[in-house]
Amino acid sequence: MPSNPDVTEVFTDGKLSLGGKRWLLKASDDRQALALSQRLRVPEVVGRVLASRGLDVETAGGFLDPKLKTHLPDPGHLKDMDKAAKRIADAVQAGEGIAIFGDYDVDGATSSALLRRFLEAAGAKVRVYIPDRLEEGYGPNAPALLKLQADGASLVVTVDCGQTSFEPLEEAHDAGLDVIVVDHHEGEARLPKAFAVVNPNRIDDDSPHGQMAAVGVAFLVAVAVNRQLRDADWYAARPAPDLMQWLDIVALGTVCDVVALKGVNRALVAQGLKVLATRQNVGLRMLGDVAGIKEKPGAYHLGFVLGPRINAGGRVGQSDLGTRLLSTNNESEALALAQRLNDLNGERQEIEAAVQDEAIAQVEKRLAGDEPGPIVIAHGDGWHPGVVGIVASRLKEKYNRPCCVISFNGPLGTASARSVTGADLGSAVIAARQAGLLIKGGGHAMAAGFTVEREKLAELEAFMAERMVKALGENPPPPGLYIDSTTGVAGANMHLVKTLEQIGPFGVGNPEPRFRIKDATIVKADTVGADQSHVRVVLTGEGGQGRLTAIAFRAFDTDLGPALMNHGGQPFDFVGRLRINVWNGFESVQLMVDDAVQSWA
Repeated sequence: MPSNPDVTEVFTDGKLSLGGKRWLLKASDDRQALALSQRLRVPEVVGRVLASRGLDVETAGGFLDPKLKTHLPDPGHLKDMDKAAKRIADAVQAGEGIAIFGDYDVDGATSSALLRRFLEAAGAKVRVYIPDRLEEGYGPNAPALLKLQADGASLVVTVDCGQTSFEPLEEAHDAGLDVIVVDHHEGEARLPKAFAVVNPNRIDDDSPHGQMAAVGVAFLVAVAVNRQLRDADWYAARPAPDLMQWLDIVALGTVCDVVALKGVNRALVAQGLKVLATRQNVGLRMLGDVAGIKEKPGAYHLGFVLGPRINAGGRVGQSDLGTRLLSTNNESEALALAQRLNDLNGERQEIEAAVQDEAIAQVEKRLAGDEPGPIVIAHGDGWHPGVVGIVASRLKEKYNRPCCVISFNGPLGTASARSVTGADLGSAVIAARQAGLLIKGGGHAMAAGFTVEREKLAELEAFMAERMVKALGENPPPPGLYIDSTTGVAGANMHLVKTLEQIGPFGVGNPEPRFRIKDATIVKADTVGADQSHVRVVLTGEGGQGRLTAIAFRAFDTDLGPALMNHGGQPFDFVGRLRINVWNGFESVQLMVDDAVQSWA
């Protein structure tokens, strides 16, 4: 049984599901659920979902309609913000050359594009520099900074990087270059030698907004600079930029960086999705069209359709493609960039699949049938560094452990790591670097990256295992699927799904509601997908009531796929998320299957 009193295990006999998971039903106050459903005029099952998230009749209204005027903090509460905003505003008014140095992931691309659009709209001269993942690696490097200075930049703003770039920023400082760090990664007690460091996760900053993505922090910087320019009457002779028009970019970076969608993050994404629906940003419009988005875009499309394509440039292509797409106003350029990113995403998927297969084979050989320890580490020569983060995520899902995947090129390895709830990988990586086990490294609780020497790999593995044991224990339990409520096939209808949309946007901290669909009979089962790795089934309820199409992705990675294909007419219980599927203009409800078990098992 789980130790969390807020959940109860569905199967009390200790059996696991076909996917090897425990089903955990979230606790909710039935009276509160009923009160919510009556007050908000929603189905009781929706009231139960809201109640299970700790909401009541007083707080639910604000949750369902998050507003920036309520949640957006005063940027000045962050250390160094006023100093940074004044320096940037002065540079704009003086016509100085400003360079933005960004990371090559989605958070970096969106942060770079946001500041570029804002500063150019305010009349500044701006250029963006995104380092090459393979040639330069993550974060600021001295040669690039000094080249930007030589090309005319007197101010560099780093976004989504820079917090632990001590040596490069010291060299830039000594050369007379002003650098402002805008970051959100965990830091150390010492700060880099920069003009200003704006980061809610600075150790000496008591900001309650450490959960913000870098693009959210960059948005606060834009608000603060805009305020400085207004106070200086800079807009007397030119129109002031409307910052709200770029919230679609902010929403994209926030969702893709997998930060908690609570408070200000939730408000930024909710309002950003409204802007996204207007299709103002030509780059996002073209990318959505190329990706085949037909329905109203939601957080899912940001995280799983648009985001991976933006990321593809930095992973396996040209690192600045994403920020260029988000920054351009030229339709033909946007279409060309969108098509290129879409093609690169296909290449990335092929490379990722090959590395993932090798990584899993390596881990399975090492385990030899035993349970994994407190952390899973896979490494290989020549693995593409651009996909190790995605593979780490896949291994984390498979083994329910923090995972590090390392690509070695000679004596050095570049790694990405992903964690599970309860294990702070970012602080572990920083501690390993401080202990002399890493050349460089950093991150936040759920994701991190580092560079390690091959000869120190064994020592690093022991160090990380010890840290994870303290956080998780020797053998964490099998992963759990948290279920919000139970319904039948007939109850999984369009009215329910439309109502559930009000609870979004969904993500970390506000997960998409997951339902147990009881006693469903499979009337049709097919394998689908280019490699036939997915299973699509048509379900009906007790007595033939209702009809529901369901799809299980990568179903043959576990016992789920064979069981669904060879169902024998037996009823199943399913767990999954309900979504609207649009095909040829027709809307229907579809269950995205996470797991299943035979009802009589």
